[in-house]
Amino acid sequence: MELRIFTEPQQGASYDDLLAVARTAEAAGYGAFFRSDHYLKMGDVTGLPGPTDAWITLAGLARDTGTIRLGTLMTAATFRHPGPLAISVAQVDQMSGGRVEFGLGAGWFEAEHNAYGLPFPATVERFERYAEQLEIVTGLWGTPVGETYDFEGRYYRLANSPALPKPAHDIPVLVGGKGRKRTPVLAAKFADEFNLPFVDVETAVDLLARVDAACADIGRDPAGITRSAVLVVCAGRDDAEVARRAAAMGRKLDELRRDGLTGTPAEVVDRLGTWREKTGITRVYLQVLDLADLDHVEFVAAEIAPQLRS
Repeated sequence: MELRIFTEPQQGASYDDLLAVARTAEAAGYGAFFRSDHYLKMGDVTGLPGPTDAWITLAGLARDTGTIRLGTLMTAATFRHPGPLAISVAQVDQMSGGRVEFGLGAGWFEAEHNAYGLPFPATVERFERYAEQLEIVTGLWGTPVGETYDFEGRYYRLANSPALPKPAHDIPVLVGGKGRKRTPVLAAKFADEFNLPFVDVETAVDLLARVDAACADIGRDPAGITRSAVLVVCAGRDDAEVARRAAAMGRKLDELRRDGLTGTPAEVVDRLGTWREKTGITRVYLQVLDLADLDHVEFVAAEIAPQLRS
């Protein structure tokens, strides 16, 4: 099972904060550094110094790191037009030497749209736009050099696009979410990876079954889709260290034990074993909430990750 680091910088982080975590994760041997794509803090935090743009951040990290893979969970389709988005992601991939992975979602946090003047359509329209964006971005990247790309949809129209630039490699596309109807269908059609964000094991089993059924409907082997989950992590050498970290994160310990990967290495490994047995996931994004606690990142890599490789 591969472990990756996932950060939520809208809660309060500068680029330098994220760079420190990314470099620590790279040195510790994590598979990837991912970040959210949000423009407004959530909950009872200041959010200072303010939001950072996901793809500007990843462009910086593309040059300031050397080997770790980089991506978003998830870029919101409501934030950007698909043509310029395809250009941005392809450019960051080139800048990184082919280390980018692309998570795209429909967008859900209405308050951040209102705060920064972004339209927030009704759910049906958001998913229709999302589907068109997946079609366009992958279509632009997949168009052979020298040929052009055209698209005529309900919300977007591209005519005679040169479909440039090309990414440095075939960028994996991540689709995820808790939707039970449209999301599995889109995952079956477009996803290299299906991601389960902050759900319990029983919900995960149901959603994965829906993805498998959607794959069967179009004749795709679901084994070709990597299964992953996002879970908050709060690990420590003993109960006292776990409690200290929970307090620093501003989270209640009982909630973390119920919803996340919390406890000593043995407890966390046991929880991950349950997930793997019931869902077949092979990749976990560890939501790290205290970005100043680099020891936490190193501790998980040293004490938990080696137990997951057998």
